Amino acid sequence: MRILIGVQGTGNGHLSRCSALAEALSMYPDVHTQFLISGRDRNQLFDMDAFGDWQWRQGLSFVVEQGRVNVPETLRRNQWGQFWHDVKALDLSEYDLVVSDYEPITAWAGRLQRKQVIGLGRQYAFYKPTPSLPISLAQRQMLRWFAPTDRPVGMHWFDDASHILPPIIHQRGRTQTMQPGHYVVYLPFEPLAAIHELLKPFDGVTFHVFHPQAERQQVGHIHYHAPSRIGFAEAVARAEGIISNAGFETSSEALAAGKKILVKPLTGQFEQTANAQCLQRSRLAQVMWKLDQGAVAEFLEHGMANTCHWPNVAQAVAEWLHNGAQEPVHELSARLWQRSEFEDYMECLRSY
Repeated sequence: MRILIGVQGTGNGHLSRCSALAEALSMYPDVHTQFLISGRDRNQLFDMDAFGDWQWRQGLSFVVEQGRVNVPETLRRNQWGQFWHDVKALDLSEYDLVVSDYEPITAWAGRLQRKQVIGLGRQYAFYKPTPSLPISLAQRQMLRWFAPTDRPVGMHWFDDASHILPPIIHQRGRTQTMQPGHYVVYLPFEPLAAIHELLKPFDGVTFHVFHPQAERQQVGHIHYHAPSRIGFAEAVARAEGIISNAGFETSSEALAAGKKILVKPLTGQFEQTANAQCLQRSRLAQVMWKLDQGAVAEFLEHGMANTCHWPNVAQAVAEWLHNGAQEPVHELSARLWQRSEFEDYMECLRSY
């Protein structure tokens, strides 16, 4: 069996999720998986070993300035001619299954070649109405246009619709010992100087800041790190809590590890706004809508940790794909959420 998986490389969450899926698929020797990554310059991608001999395309991405999506610049800077050339040049005829984690080239190639594309990832939770993730009709249509699919398989923290699975969580770093007073900070769209000013007053706390512009160094109580999925996962496992943008995968990894969470959604990105509102309503995380020292102080003093127990979804999805994705999505969804309930029950028993 040959599977093509397109991965949106703009955010590290897509890459983290798909690296877990890649490792799960590697357990099936009769499956050849080809990954296509787009949305970020090739030289800015890191920790890519799990994807084997992966392909790269320019794709589409958002322009972010000063922690805010710049829509006019996004429209102006994306190379639309190259994008449509890559869509038309991608031949899907050799693949038995095509999967897109919100990657638009594979998705649109499938649409043009009339080949079914499985849309697998967080954004596909919004593809159909989902009670705890309300967005406008126009926003839903925009999401559907960016990376269209015939078969949406979304991911969410709750069993909220029949097309939704629990999150795919990478298992690395989960055995580290927690260090009280240590916090991970992941705000990649905010200026590094602004992050430093945000954290500077809290000299009784140790912060580990991961940022695309950071180099490994220590400035007082703040440790700076270049991006690293393995290093980040290990730091999260050791931390008491995490301060991050409201991306789905980072929040999911923190919830799976039982960490307290403070999120600052990326301004102008309605998916992150919906994530933040959902986390706040469900009391799974605290929210700050701008970089705010008062919100950080409140979080450090009063933030509460929550733990969500989900099954190994990467393993289940890999098995589903290996079997030709024949099982209806609603049945796969029901099976995995039932397993989540069992995980919760077993954790309750272990706590006595």
